Amino acid sequence: MADKVGRPRGAAQGGAAQKPPSGAAQGGAARKAGFGAASMKSAAPARSGDAAPAGDDAPERIAKRLARAGVASRRDVERMIGEGRVTLNGRKLTTPAVTVTPADRIVVDGVEIGAPERPRLWRYHKPAGLVTSARDEKGRPTVFDRLPEDMPRVLSVGRLDIASEGLLLLTNDGELKRRLELPSTGWMRKYRVRAHGAPSEASLDRLREGIVVEGVSYQPMLAQLDKIQGANSWLTIGIREGKNREVRRALEAVGLMVNRLIRVSYGPFQLGEIAEGGVEEVRGKVLADQLGVSREGWAAAGGVKSALAKTAAAKAAKAAGGRAQTGAGAARPVAEGEPPKRRATGAKGETNAASRLAQKRAAPRGPGRGGDGRGGDGRGGDG
Repeated sequence: MADKVGRPRGAAQGGAAQKPPSGAAQGGAARKAGFGAASMKSAAPARSGDAAPAGDDAPERIAKRLARAGVASRRDVERMIGEGRVTLNGRKLTTPAVTVTPADRIVVDGVEIGAPERPRLWRYHKPAGLVTSARDEKGRPTVFDRLPEDMPRVLSVGRLDIASEGLLLLTNDGELKRRLELPSTGWMRKYRVRAHGAPSEASLDRLREGIVVEGVSYQPMLAQLDKIQGANSWLTIGIREGKNREVRRALEAVGLMVNRLIRVSYGPFQLGEIAEGGVEEVRGKVLADQLGVSREGWAAAGGVKSALAKTAAAKAAKAAGGRAQTGAGAARPVAEGEPPKRRATGAKGETNAASRLAQKRAAPRGPGRGGDGRGGDGRGGDG
């Protein structure tokens, strides 16, 4: 990786995404470290909007900084430090209990790490036969081996096993990865599943109610039979946890053997029409909206957590300002449908009522209305 992380140039879609990079040409050491091909290229000039957000000057733990730079998860960074693969200002680190600033020089596996970019997210159509791992001990091809050469170093949001295909989210930001993986988001992951066998409604109900398989509890799932095709059934399955091989194990427990599994959505993000092996970046505005972050907070913050904090603070300040405007002595706007304010009671209320009655009696009657509230012809009023 050069002193800046490489950036896609917008052509990372369709056919370009299907072209595997030449691993030997990009350097074996960098591949073993898990860095993408673009990471070894010289730094490109910074472009407007691509620089790290303001707010990165505060000291932070080195594991967090490297996770935000897309090097690895915090836990993996701590492991890499223990293995002696990280140096800070020319000295090899032996503990992750170190804080750093943008002025510090950090090197991982001989590659200098620049300041983190703004958080970014990509949708990738994973083909079957690829391992969702930076390195595979068996030497099998990985997702990261097949990404376009102009992609920066990215992390996967969750995993798809080697036989599964479909939507895999990729990000350059460790904090964003962690946030999107948390079950607390409540996001459903949907799959199109082909399985051998014909499910009964009773077996699908077991999945909908939650099922225990070999001591592992799985939460209630969305389970819908779409069609039966020969000896196979096509189903739509939705889960919110994402435990290891959850869909396959749950379906096997009700007598269905999965022979094809395609993830079609991850929360609000859809696979859509992306070609197999293709990559498309999610626009920053869309990502901010789905995370509940204001565009101002996203642009000004130094990471996902900071953006959320800034957005929450802005909302709190706005709410406090609204309460101040509607306090004592201020005219409070009346919401649509709000009942009218009650009339004053007691002596003051009686005086006001008597005054209104006297004014009503003194007022001349119109030609079309009687004093009893009925029309001049004796019929009921119009409303």
